[in-house]
Amino acid sequence: MSLQADHRIGKQAMLLLLSEDESYIPDDWISCTGKVGTMDSQKIVAAIETAAKNNGIINGDIYRETHALYHAIIEALHGITRGQLSIGSVLRTVGLRFSIIRGNPYEKQQEGEWIAVALYGTIGAPIKGLEHETMGLGINHI
Repeated sequence: MSLQADHRIGKQAMLLLLSEDESYIPDDWISCTGKVGTMDSQKIVAAIETAAKNNGIINGDIYRETHALYHAIIEALHGITRGQLSIGSVLRTVGLRFSIIRGNPYEKQQEGEWIAVALYGTIGAPIKGLEHETMGLGINHI
């Protein structure tokens, strides 16, 4: 039960996010990218969840798929907000790109599928030029 070296789902999500090149993603995996800018963390969750549903990465009618995605998003949000999920309530805004990947990173197919959400962009005061880069990654089993 080992991870395949070329199937590291978190690494693949980050590479897709930063390079926008899908050519190295395993053929049996699915992925998408998108953008969101907001002072409201709920809008980040909504944008990522909507993109995942619209691109067939999750089936919104299957609770475990939506639940797995939600936990991956929250984990990635902890990364960009340094563990404090509040954004607008503390006068911070984000401009983010995101990637979502679903696939099985293990050699054994019985291990099932996993989902990864990667976030990269800026966070800071809601004044142009008063932000800095930020990055987050969340991975969860489906």
